[in-house]
Amino acid sequence: MKATTYQRRDILLAAGTVIIGPLVRVRAQSIGGQMYGLISKINAVDGQRDALAAILLDGTKAMPGCLSYVIASDPADDKALWITEVWDSPASHQASLSLPSVQGAAAKGRAMIASFSSRVETAPIGGYGIEKAAPR
Repeated sequence: MKATTYQRRDILLAAGTVIIGPLVRVRAQSIGGQMYGLISKINAVDGQRDALAAILLDGTKAMPGCLSYVIASDPADDKALWITEVWDSPASHQASLSLPSVQGAAAKGRAMIASFSSRVETAPIGGYGIEKAAPR
């Protein structure tokens, strides 16, 4: 079995993808009106995807500045989880990584993560469930 080394930041980023926000319209309160998005794919160890998803879902109850946090299983890959995040700013996302609940989820789930295979930063402009605040 191949040993895999993870950067602390990767673990915290994965754990930072743990909250499902309410599916309601929210207004982004961001600096300059620019939201921050992140789409990540986490590959779980064989047979551990559901357990990892449960840890990520339970890992945090509230993350200031998080407008949407969705964890989804991949129907075509029984090891993959996709995490889609929308934040009011990059600073809010960064600050979430130091929350005790996020760090706790990272510690619990670390052994269940086989790899991180995708990570894309985005600049959300709106959509169902997210209403961008008008520029000030």
